[in-house]
Amino acid sequence: MQQRLQKLIAAAGMASRRKAEQMILAGEVTVNGHVVTELGTKADPEQDHIKVKGKLINPKLAGLKKQYVLLNKPKGYLSSRSDPKNRPLVIDLLPANLRHLHPVGRLDFNSEGIILLTNDGELTRVVTSAAAQVEKVYEVKVKGEVPEQALSRLRNGIVIDGRRTLPVSIRQMKITDAGNAWYQVTLYEGRNNQIRRMFDAVGHSVVKLRRVRIGHLTCQGLAVGAYRLLSPAEVAPFLDQRSGE
Repeated sequence: MQQRLQKLIAAAGMASRRKAEQMILAGEVTVNGHVVTELGTKADPEQDHIKVKGKLINPKLAGLKKQYVLLNKPKGYLSSRSDPKNRPLVIDLLPANLRHLHPVGRLDFNSEGIILLTNDGELTRVVTSAAAQVEKVYEVKVKGEVPEQALSRLRNGIVIDGRRTLPVSIRQMKITDAGNAWYQVTLYEGRNNQIRRMFDAVGHSVVKLRRVRIGHLTCQGLAVGAYRLLSPAEVAPFLDQRSGE
């Protein structure tokens, strides 16, 4: 059965569908030895030889078992499968039989909290898509107490790199003895270092940041550095959210 190449690449766990489209446009995908650069091109994995960056993905598509892991990332680990600077990676915290999985979205090097890893490109697309409205909840400690007027600016969205952030939910949790403040921040998108850059924009740098919830999944009962496999029942609500896109 013929399917769009970007869907097949995502199903093989090579990348999200959007990243797969970028790979196609960059000439990194071949079908039966021919470079394909046109989005929407279809192929049949049972008849066509499909390669991504020279690697045949057909074996990954044959009887593919989709796997889902929830990891409580410590500070000092990169949410990536590789790093030219040889910094510790989140996949280093997994056993060898799970290190083929890729991180879903970003959680920056100096932050901690839960992150999903999977070989399911469709789940990756849904969780990282702003259109799907998957909530990501963070607990954020900043220097000082942010005035209400500044919080209102952040809630309504501010311009970062020429593009306005989506509205966010922010509520104050507590003030420390040193006069710093903890806030709970809920995002519906995941731009690079977004929370840190948002608070920098109003003059209150982030001291500590941890992600405590992704959709219906929380960090409860999962120690920092630990992971657990997700059940089909835990994964299903994310894929059900496709109808909201």
